[in-house]
Amino acid sequence: MHRPVRLVPPYIETLEPYKPGKPISELQRETGLSSIIKLASNENPRGPSPLAIRELRRHIGELNLYPNGGQDLRELLALRFQLKITNVICGSGSEGIMSNIIRAFLCDDDEVLTSSGTFVGFYVLARSRGVAMVTVPLRDFRFDLEAIAARITPRTKIIYLANPNNPTGTIFTTAEFDAFMTRVPAHVLIILDEAYFEYARDNPLYPDSMHYRYDNVITLRTFSKAYGLAGIRIGYGFAHDALIGNLLKVKLPFEPSTLAQAAGIGALNDGEFLRETLEINNAGKEFLVPALRNIGFTVIPTEANFVFVPLESENAVDRLYEQLLRVGVIIRPLRAFGLPHCVRITIGTRGQNEILIDRLKEIQARPLA
Repeated sequence: MHRPVRLVPPYIETLEPYKPGKPISELQRETGLSSIIKLASNENPRGPSPLAIRELRRHIGELNLYPNGGQDLRELLALRFQLKITNVICGSGSEGIMSNIIRAFLCDDDEVLTSSGTFVGFYVLARSRGVAMVTVPLRDFRFDLEAIAARITPRTKIIYLANPNNPTGTIFTTAEFDAFMTRVPAHVLIILDEAYFEYARDNPLYPDSMHYRYDNVITLRTFSKAYGLAGIRIGYGFAHDALIGNLLKVKLPFEPSTLAQAAGIGALNDGEFLRETLEINNAGKEFLVPALRNIGFTVIPTEANFVFVPLESENAVDRLYEQLLRVGVIIRPLRAFGLPHCVRITIGTRGQNEILIDRLKEIQARPLA
């Protein structure tokens, strides 16, 4: 008899796929509830950018034609940020570009270095390549850049940093980043994930990566959050033209789609929508953080569009999650992120935030079974 052929590498067989937050439609089927509030996936509660919708409609008639690989959006981003088009890449969300970075730059003996308690999507992508991944614990729910720098070795190829961090909402400062970069060798590529950049950019301590021109840093941003385009998958990245040139070699040739590019162009020009989004988020944060603390929850200060809440145990997370599901509110347990005793709650509209607090008070008022 022939030996069985191993078709799938062991690091793929053992890989846990990314699991997104529970969809509204699924909870409706399970509970029969007609009114559901989803505060699990950091989606924009205001909806999508109106200018993005207008651009989508304008390009509907072009769906018989192949996309141009994001050329129009790359040109607009280069103009907006005073770069060359060769410094810009577009893709299917920032995760799409992240996937291409993993494919383009990692070799079998390389190591990836990051923090525990950060974006689970990066863990999945890095492990899918089968290379060693080294993680450093968070310190006070923040990236510990000193500890990460101390773990760099000759095998380290990529360091992933999220600023603000998902799921904690914390940032590292300009001074911390400057000190960190003095310890990063030229052979190490930094992925600087700024998916929540718009929410943090006005903090004077926040290191906007576009004020830096490091040859070994790739900045990733997205239209999914502040611009309300999570459903169409459009993101972008900035880097030295040599890095972008190699990423263009491995990305899908017609990515992003015609409609995704059109939506991104419309959203980028929709300053009024962005302003209103940030106003809603700031007002929501001002209400939600003290309201949660007043009913007994610990809330970590956030620079994003969500709040991070540590609980006393993993069992407490499971219990709270299930109790909120039964009353039509979806939040995000963080076991997959390596933080099993914590939850993440998206900042919603004023009405959504008030419903959340009311439901939590009702849950607390119930006698223990």
